Amino acid sequence: MTPASRAAINLSKLQDRAPDLISLYKTAEQPVHEHGLEGVRAPVYLVLDRSLSMRPFYRDGTVQHLAERILALAAHFDDDGSVPLVFFSTDIDGTADVSIGSHHGRIQQLHDELGPMGGTNYHWAMDAVIDHHLDTSPHLPALVIFQTDGGPSSQRAAERFLCKAAHLPLFWQFVGFGEPGDVAFLRELDDLAVPAQRCVDNSGFFYAGRTPSAVPDEQLYHQLLQDFPNWLSAARAARILR
Repeated sequence: MTPASRAAINLSKLQDRAPDLISLYKTAEQPVHEHGLEGVRAPVYLVLDRSLSMRPFYRDGTVQHLAERILALAAHFDDDGSVPLVFFSTDIDGTADVSIGSHHGRIQQLHDELGPMGGTNYHWAMDAVIDHHLDTSPHLPALVIFQTDGGPSSQRAAERFLCKAAHLPLFWQFVGFGEPGDVAFLRELDDLAVPAQRCVDNSGFFYAGRTPSAVPDEQLYHQLLQDFPNWLSAARAARILR
């Protein structure tokens, strides 16, 4: 059985609903296969930073591009054709979704509707994801793509939420945009000690650089998935997943 045949959404359905995503979908097949994730069912979340420094990434389409890449990846893991979105800055700016077939310009539309951009606090966004997942599919693992271009105002709160969330079926894949020094805290967050601070390693970190859209699609998918299988194994061993 091929990786594509075990995907949550098959190629023919994608062809009908969003032919422009087929190339991304096919590119994701090999990383899904190489990381042993064929047949895994898991909702995929996308958390997006709306701090003021993110303005250029919204303006030039980088954030929209990321959402399309994540939507194509999610089609391998979740059959509802939709990725829940959480926009954050100082607080939660808004929640919505991006769906196959209605994804064109969706991020910019939502961004324009959400009003002024603000500062940076991770923990409110993490709390929103936790609540949504526990309300909708707590029996499934979830892959949370958490994008930001800077450290939070409250580092302690971010650490506390990540450690508390280690008991839940959520894996946090942090993606850093922009200057490397601005996302240095993400490396610290990803390195929180196990088991001293959290029961399992429930996070990964990928620095996408100053021009994230220039990262090749296959490389992006490998980076997003490289730590997810180890977490799945550890979460099962710890009875977080059954």
